[in-house]
Amino acid sequence: MEQKVIETYNKKCDEPMKQGIRTGLVGGLGYGLSFLLFYFSYALCFYAGAKLVHKGEATFTEVFRVFFALVLSTIGVARTSAIGSDTTKAKDSATSILEILDRKSKIDSSSDEGRVLTNVRGEIELQNIVFTYPARPNAPVFRDLSLLIPSGKTVALVGESGSGKSTVIALLERFYDPDSGKVLFDGVELQSLQVRWLRQQVGLVAQEPVLFNDTIRTNIAYGKHGDVTEEEIIAVAKAANAHQFISGLPDGYNTIVGERGIQLSGGQKQRVAIARAILKNPKVLLLDEATSALDAESEHAVQEALDHVMIGRTTVVVAHRLSTIKGTDIIAVVKNGTVVEKGRHEELICRRNGAYAALVELSMSAAS
Repeated sequence: MEQKVIETYNKKCDEPMKQGIRTGLVGGLGYGLSFLLFYFSYALCFYAGAKLVHKGEATFTEVFRVFFALVLSTIGVARTSAIGSDTTKAKDSATSILEILDRKSKIDSSSDEGRVLTNVRGEIELQNIVFTYPARPNAPVFRDLSLLIPSGKTVALVGESGSGKSTVIALLERFYDPDSGKVLFDGVELQSLQVRWLRQQVGLVAQEPVLFNDTIRTNIAYGKHGDVTEEEIIAVAKAANAHQFISGLPDGYNTIVGERGIQLSGGQKQRVAIARAILKNPKVLLLDEATSALDAESEHAVQEALDHVMIGRTTVVVAHRLSTIKGTDIIAVVKNGTVVEKGRHEELICRRNGAYAALVELSMSAAS
């Protein structure tokens, strides 16, 4: 097949090559002509100047003074016209930046408006949620989603890719508001709560944690507003099963993690993210595919850390792997924009032709 593939490739290249040759010829001729005119104008200036000097109508100094005035002004005009397009781009960019700065966010985390609850249990309820992303108004994510997440329990959301599992996390963090329906936090509608306070009650561990190009200590300390003591950082690192590997690094907690945490492995980054999430001691823990991108050994270390920090907290888990969701209190299967099944693993797996049983069977066959 090698020769055939080469012939096909060469045929595909024929037209671009012809186009490239045409472009090259036109560009080359234009470039040459521009320089030809440039030097012709030089020659014309010198010829006219020589004639004036010869007739005694001008001195040598005057000719060159005019010549350089013309040449330098022409170069200035040429360069200015060359950056004309860049000036337009700069103007458009500045306008865009100013529009962003002047825009008022619908959900403002810096605002002090809204209620603050004194006694937080961590019970969450989604009632008849209908939601579409603003960028895709014709593609509804949820049609009528209802789900109760009891206080202190662990709920796993499962379903096909694109079913809206991560969107539930976004709604609970109030990155978006539903088009209709209600999201209740301890019986109070989410929109009536202060956004900053709400997010202090919630810890998020995503599939790809964002670490900043700073020390491990600073990255963990980002999880809490205000001063953070060394004892607090070490305590949460131990809880996240991260203290041992951090202590083994040459600079310990002062190790620079690099851009987006490039100096750490996937499992190490995830454990630092877990430590950052639990530093504020959140009542609700959201785990969005927290172990899906890890190898078996790293997954075990991270899952061990998660099992430890989930105790006593309301936890919402988004995961594909059976090992992650098998022991959860409630499993909710999301399909076609609604919850089609809900219960424990042992209960759902026994349902013939059930959505959860089908997902488990598919997962096991893919693994085998």
